[in-house]
Amino acid sequence: MSDTIAAVATGAQVAAIGIVRLSGDDAHRIADALFRPASGKRMTDYEDRKLVYGGLHDREGNLLDLCLCTLSHAPKSYTGEDTAEFQCHGSPTLLRAVLEECFRLGARQALAGEFTKRAFLNGCLELSAAEAVADLIDAESMECARNAAAQLSGAIARKTEAVYSALADISAHYHAVLDYPDEDIEDFRLADYKTRLREAERSLAALLGSFERGKLMTAGIPAAIVGRPNAGKSSLLNALLGYERAIVTDVPGTTRDTIEEKLRIGSLLLRLTDTAGIRDARDAVERLGVERSRLAMRSAALVIDVLDGSTEPEAEDLELLREAERCPKAVLVLSKSDLGKTIAPPETALPVVVLSSHTGEGLDELERVIRSLFPLPEAPAGEILTNARQAETISRALESLRAALSAMEQGLTPDIVLTESETAMAALGELSGKNIREDVTARIFSRFCVGK
Repeated sequence: MSDTIAAVATGAQVAAIGIVRLSGDDAHRIADALFRPASGKRMTDYEDRKLVYGGLHDREGNLLDLCLCTLSHAPKSYTGEDTAEFQCHGSPTLLRAVLEECFRLGARQALAGEFTKRAFLNGCLELSAAEAVADLIDAESMECARNAAAQLSGAIARKTEAVYSALADISAHYHAVLDYPDEDIEDFRLADYKTRLREAERSLAALLGSFERGKLMTAGIPAAIVGRPNAGKSSLLNALLGYERAIVTDVPGTTRDTIEEKLRIGSLLLRLTDTAGIRDARDAVERLGVERSRLAMRSAALVIDVLDGSTEPEAEDLELLREAERCPKAVLVLSKSDLGKTIAPPETALPVVVLSSHTGEGLDELERVIRSLFPLPEAPAGEILTNARQAETISRALESLRAALSAMEQGLTPDIVLTESETAMAALGELSGKNIREDVTARIFSRFCVGK
């Protein structure tokens, strides 16, 4: 028996459609009590997953809405339980009234992620697929959405289950020979499994290797626009965004604090920070702005160093360029090409882009250079790792797998190799939820929104 939970599944904003979702033993009883199909039949008289039109009523029989209702029967539902959904008009006030009627009839408010958590606990979703639900909801690009959708369909599970299965075969053979010496079982020889262990190692290493790109894909690439005052940083930000986000004047030092905005370049999501001009500050406020600029530069995965291309660089420009060269990824921008007197770029190993924020000339080239600095990994959709918990788990499995191979190559006894292999299996089991603790489960689903 499971208690019945209810929640608005479509958020609190005004919309054309709003959904109230129920799951649990009383979901169908509550639907029968509140919803009257236009046909005159009861909702529970309809077949599974039939979308039915009718009236939704409160406890006094007053009509709340003309809407649609559907029921799903356990175990063939999202949660593995009896479920019901009311597809109403999207007034937050109306949806709250419907929810309160569900509570009056015995349901309780669902916790964040509780519908998906029940799907996991009832065996309807692998844990990695359940985590992909949150990633799909949070996706800020089609690349992220496609990757999460593929993980929802089991891409990560299939990849790791193949490794788990190979390790299980090795362990089963070893223990069969050990436990049943009188049986006619083929002798256990570690060398026979070396190729499979190597393949498993390569598979996990490739998956783990995609994590750095996966983090940038989901969280975005922290990018800092730096330069001396009046170099054209804020103009470049505005040109990239396509609207006047930052104040631009001829007065040096107009930007005193960092300005942060998101920008999509193809499949890349940049988290752009326009910084205060870096120079020897003249007052306390400007000094604070310069300190924040240097902090943004040090923490950025991409630095866009803007130099006024219409004037010869000064010592501070060259010093800043040397700092940019020490950053993970950087590009030098010579701005103000529309003034007609662009200087030769200083000597640098960085890619150089000449552009005008005023005319837009060179912006396409800057975007091309940025895309080239962050190439997509050679991995099918769903096999780009984006989840830190999964990455840590795979890292532990890979470490144990490599220890097993090392023990094998050193000629150590089979039991040492098998111990490491079984440690890797235990770590991989955490991906699917086979070996997951309750506190970890609670932490995983706490990042979901209510109604999912």
